Amino acid sequence: MTALPGRPRSVEPPARAPDGLPLPGRFAHLHPDDGACLMEAAALLASARFTDSPAGTHPALAALARVVNDSVGDGARYALWPLAADLADAHPSGRDYAPLLVGTVVDAARLVRPASRPLARYSRACRRRAARLSYVSAGGAAARIADLLWWRGPGRRHLEHAVRVLCAAPDAERRLSGLLRQAVAQAREDPDDRAPGREVPCNR
Repeated sequence: MTALPGRPRSVEPPARAPDGLPLPGRFAHLHPDDGACLMEAAALLASARFTDSPAGTHPALAALARVVNDSVGDGARYALWPLAADLADAHPSGRDYAPLLVGTVVDAARLVRPASRPLARYSRACRRRAARLSYVSAGGAAARIADLLWWRGPGRRHLEHAVRVLCAAPDAERRLSGLLRQAVAQAREDPDDRAPGREVPCNR
């Protein structure tokens, strides 16, 4: 995902990084000695591999975590650092997860820009796709390809547009941080709580 402009550096950043992890920083890094973004820290905790796309994190959630990491200031980034442990193992298996997550971000952006027609259209599209997939099994290769095409196409565009709107809000850091905390908590819910048959709102 294309990184968005970050927030200004904090006047008084925390004195040190959390124990056992590199210094938190924006964007991707070549080596832990140079620091790490939130997803790189999650990857180190999960497998000791240094990547910002660990296998244990759903790609849509990882994309949200990366852009939030790159868009908040130093203080907010340090405050989010404990989420790395939960992000290391956050990969819901339901096919409706990605449109639910993207829909949540879109609906959060609609609170900032309620008159936006594109956001309203994206929200409806996410709601329809999530509802259609909530009763569908994981499926085979064709289903995986269809989900990948949606995520790399409209799903990703919807997410990026919504995050740009959120970044323009006066309280962007609070909104983005809260959104990521909510998303991580929901990704790690008991699978039975996400069973087919539940109501599928986009602002989950």
